[in-house]
Amino acid sequence: QVQLVESGGGLVQAGGSLRLSCAASGRTFRNDAMGWFRQAPGKEREFVAAISWNGGITYYSDSVKGRFTISRDNAKNTMYLQMNSLKPEDTAVYYCAADPSRPARDIATMTPQSGYWGQGTQVVVSS
Repeated sequence: QVQLVESGGGLVQAGGSLRLSCAASGRTFRNDAMGWFRQAPGKEREFVAAISWNGGITYYSDSVKGRFTISRDNAKNTMYLQMNSLKPEDTAVYYCAADPSRPARDIATMTPQSGYWGQGTQVVVSS
């Protein structure tokens, strides 16, 4: 059974940092682009960041560019999202995703019905 499991979420004050992890099991994703999405209460799921199979290419939404860093360790079958200078508007459930059929530049167009998705981890940023 293929699983993506997020961890590292929690409660943090504005200006603080968190590091999310996404551990894959049941299948290797070392050849696949992956990404992070988030969904705030009452809002649609939105793209956060994407990374190519070897980590050489990354993409970010404008809202997190310069504050968040996506990375991966293929030897551990794990992806990360380092989140710095957090703001209350970053509060959301964060999901990791992978799609063997898309390059990193198209990860942002994933839908919940495509590829593989984790169950999400909650991030709350207090003001």
